[in-house]
Amino acid sequence: MKTRLLSLCCAMSFGLLAAGAMAAAPLKIGVAAEPYPPFSIKNSNGQWSGFEVELVNRLCQEMKTQCQITEVAWDGIIPSLQGKKIDVIFNSMSITPERQKVIAFSKPYYYTDAMFVGAKGSKLDLSPAGLHGKTIGVQSSTTNANFVQKRYAQGVNIKYYNTQDELNADMAAGRIDVMLLDALAADLYLSSKDGANLESKGLAPRDPVFGPGIGAGLRKQDVALKQQFDAAIGKLLKNGSYDAIQKKYFKISVAPK
Repeated sequence: MKTRLLSLCCAMSFGLLAAGAMAAAPLKIGVAAEPYPPFSIKNSNGQWSGFEVELVNRLCQEMKTQCQITEVAWDGIIPSLQGKKIDVIFNSMSITPERQKVIAFSKPYYYTDAMFVGAKGSKLDLSPAGLHGKTIGVQSSTTNANFVQKRYAQGVNIKYYNTQDELNADMAAGRIDVMLLDALAADLYLSSKDGANLESKGLAPRDPVFGPGIGAGLRKQDVALKQQFDAAIGKLLKNGSYDAIQKKYFKISVAPK
């Protein structure tokens, strides 16, 4: 009897230890390997910072969950989620009907407009007719790319880029006539040395293709995790924590509408 009880106790202890180890496994937060300032910034030591990195760390703290930033390629970020290489996408991913067919999203945690940027002093008519024969650049696999394809498919040369840095470089070098990117990222770039010869050409019109904002991407079956993110986002929006974080990076509010 004592042997059986000892065996049972050992088995129970092992089970509790295993459960504790599983509970302690960090949540893998997927971000694109290519930095996207000011949302995700990587220093020379490989450490990540930025608005989204700070926000997700605060959300994990609120959820009492360990989190680990995990780099993946942007164009493979959804397959990485589905293949369980990461647990969450937290990388400026717009909530769209197409993406909602394959993954779930938390409630929106930020929203910004899209901005056209071109050379200083250049006169651009941003209508489809006005850009006929000209080249517009945009980062691929984004809602900005979807908007450009929808609005400028006829008569306008569309050039797609894997990263925003590559797009910025071609715009600065004059290899394209105009680019479309997130308005906050555009403001940051225009205030830098590299963007000194560029300027805003105006905001893109609101369009359903842009969706309701940016959300955390999750596997559809991870219902409990989605509920945790929704609750944590809501709490940070209400208790002032969100506002304190965003003011470090932006002059205007990016809180979801």
